Amino acid sequence: MIEFGHLTHAGLRRELNEDTYYGDADLGLWLVADGMGGHEYGEVASALAREAVVREVRAGASLEQAIRSADEEIIRASRLRHDALPMGTTVVAARVRDGRFQVAWVGDSRAYLWRDGKLVQLSQDHSYVQELISQGAISTDQARHHPHRNVVTQALGVTEPQALKVETMSGEFAPGMQLLLCSDGLTEEVDDRGIARILAHDECSAQECVDGLVAAALDGGGSDNVTAILIRAC
Repeated sequence: MIEFGHLTHAGLRRELNEDTYYGDADLGLWLVADGMGGHEYGEVASALAREAVVREVRAGASLEQAIRSADEEIIRASRLRHDALPMGTTVVAARVRDGRFQVAWVGDSRAYLWRDGKLVQLSQDHSYVQELISQGAISTDQARHHPHRNVVTQALGVTEPQALKVETMSGEFAPGMQLLLCSDGLTEEVDDRGIARILAHDECSAQECVDGLVAAALDGGGSDNVTAILIRAC
């Protein structure tokens, strides 16, 4: 049995919410897409990504295939609009079937797994600061305050299909485990320790935990749109 909670909020400093999300326990598909605020029509790009991934998965495509189709569709839509800059979006998606999960992502929206009382980040950001971390040039704590922490190196609609890096990870999804999908509006304001403290409240429903995560992001400053989905195996 699957329980899930979900919430999105524009944040405290932006009028427009360019995040979008989807959740369907029957289909076993969840996703978060964060439209790129530095490009026009970020909210259009995230909505196109959501619709394309859901459609392709329903038609039998893998998560990776569905995300690649979304990239191509957003690029086509942007070219038809003759935009000066392409519209773009990150995406992180999860499928849960037969006691297992698979996650796939492009950009810096994240997937976490809560297991045995511990929080593990499954995804690795496609971002400038993550490249610096991987090179040993800066620490994870330094990355949180780096002036270029919001610069992504991969995004749907911006990265050409032949260069798109869709990463995936899979594993067991047994009772007591939780999958968290979120936009960077959450992780910008709440560190992993803060996320773990909220997910540790297993007496709370998945929705109550999500409400707590978004509230924590707003309490932290709410500098960006924030979206979270928590999928719990019961």
